[in-house]
Amino acid sequence: MAEAHQAVAFSFQITHNGLEVDFDHEVLSSIWHSGTHSIIKHCQRHWHDLVAGLYPLQPYTLALFIFASLILKNVGLDPSFGLIAFIDHHVPLEYLAPSLALYLSCVLYGFLAWIGLILFIRYSLKILFLYKAWMYEPRGKISVTTRIWMALVQLLKGHNPRLCSYQGSLPNLPVPKLEDTLRRFLLTVRPILNDEQYSELEKLAAEFQQGVGKRMQRYLRLKSWWATNYVTDWWEEYVYLRGRIPVMVNSNFYVMDAIHAKPTHIQAARAANCVHSILKFRACLERQECPPLQLQNLVPLCSAQYERVFNTTRIPGLETDHSRHWHDSSHIVVYHRGKFFKLPCYRKRQLLNPAELEVLFNRILDDESEPYVGEKHLAALTAAERTSWAQARQTYFHKGVNKNSLDTIEKAAFFVALDEEEYCYNPADSNCMDEWASNMLHGNCHNRWFDKSFTFVVMKNGHIGLNVEHSWADAPVMAHLWEIMIPYDSIELRYTSEGHCIGDIKTDLPGVMRLKWDLPNAVRF
Repeated sequence: MAEAHQAVAFSFQITHNGLEVDFDHEVLSSIWHSGTHSIIKHCQRHWHDLVAGLYPLQPYTLALFIFASLILKNVGLDPSFGLIAFIDHHVPLEYLAPSLALYLSCVLYGFLAWIGLILFIRYSLKILFLYKAWMYEPRGKISVTTRIWMALVQLLKGHNPRLCSYQGSLPNLPVPKLEDTLRRFLLTVRPILNDEQYSELEKLAAEFQQGVGKRMQRYLRLKSWWATNYVTDWWEEYVYLRGRIPVMVNSNFYVMDAIHAKPTHIQAARAANCVHSILKFRACLERQECPPLQLQNLVPLCSAQYERVFNTTRIPGLETDHSRHWHDSSHIVVYHRGKFFKLPCYRKRQLLNPAELEVLFNRILDDESEPYVGEKHLAALTAAERTSWAQARQTYFHKGVNKNSLDTIEKAAFFVALDEEEYCYNPADSNCMDEWASNMLHGNCHNRWFDKSFTFVVMKNGHIGLNVEHSWADAPVMAHLWEIMIPYDSIELRYTSEGHCIGDIKTDLPGVMRLKWDLPNAVRF
């Protein structure tokens, strides 16, 4: 009851002297800061999307277009070839002075010219990116056509692009011809079929092409007209989310640390520096400051998958799973010695520095309390068959402390596992790398939350790794995070000579909270 009383922002009571109201200023302040932070983040997100959509122009160039239109019109030149006069004549501005009406017509023309240039560059790049012959040319032998194409792309694509600057310029995924699809299919299965089986499959393919295949091909073409990638949602659902087998080993993939280099042997310090680096990367993604991945530093790849790197969880379902994403999260969840902890990473919207995060990680490592009954192996549910996990989730985690703790895990920015095991490269042991990789892939089956977008693993000796849920993205996205995080950890942030994190530690650190569980026998392992 004490905790419930503290959670109430205000209370009142009726006395002989009238109505007395008691305000909890700390709770009200927390609610106010949370609301304003959410509004600010929402506005910032829309602003960054707008700036990326205007690329390669910047918002301030609108003023340049309007200013140039006004100047040229005032010196007797018409940059619009009569369009300004047309606007002045047809737009109802008769209630304004003639000079003011002319100025407004120039402003409107400048705006239209600015939008027109943006659309021209966007659709010109979309047409140029349809060219694929450059991929099949040998290195050092570039055709004249490809050289001209490269020059045009470089001219139009601009400099210093944001993460999503080229999203509007990427061409739609083309629908292959039905006969080409069937030809490739038969070519693929030929090595695994004998002559009789292959002949039967050829007949079935011909029947499909003349029958239901034509109708399905029309459906594909129709979808391709309004979807930039007609296969993305189907691929995610039918290849990943509808699968009922465990995601552990069968779907999730892993990332390993450098085997010869390790900047510190202290587990808490490595965890703190890397978590700080990862959250810095998240901030760059939110501001779209990371450049998009590009082939040959020329052709950009789609950046849509970056949206769900953080604050994302795969939710199990009876027939199909679904991926749920939250726009923001200020905490991570840490697993150590069979216990789950909520670790706040921000103080008044400011990211904690690595030294402060190291203090919080040490509190978790030093915690000597025992796990709740069934808590130690709870994460094994995420490694189970999907329907079984969905049934258990609906039955035992839909209310009370179990629901609150599960929500804390699923809404976390990502999951962190502080392992008690140690792995390293040993030239004398031929199995050491297999054991290390196996630990990253599945751990001990209950020390990874396999449904989170990724689990960040920190071993006792300071080596690190990732276990990544596969449905939301492919490996290049996590490789991008890894390639930025590793040098930022060891080169930018660095460590003291003793291996600890660098930074000043303030006294008002947020507290680490132990997650509570009340688990029935049915979900105890």
